[in-house]
Amino acid sequence: MGSLSIWHWLIVLLVVVLVFGTKKLANIGSDMGKAVKGFKEGMKSDEEEPASTPSKQQIPGQTVEGEVKEKTQTKA
Repeated sequence: MGSLSIWHWLIVLLVVVLVFGTKKLANIGSDMGKAVKGFKEGMKSDEEEPASTPSKQQIPGQTVEGEVKEKTQTKA
């Protein structure tokens, strides 16, 4: 029970082609390629996102935590 030889892999490939058909296998390969490409683009955009977001000091009109904009009197 050693490793599988090239003949075993060819027989497995032949059975897979007979079961699924070449058109369906091509569609599966295309879909897998698109999924991998989308995953890579998503990972790349996640890495670039922190560098492109402005810091809190650069956003105009932003309230700093604890800052009071308007002081109002409440009746007790």
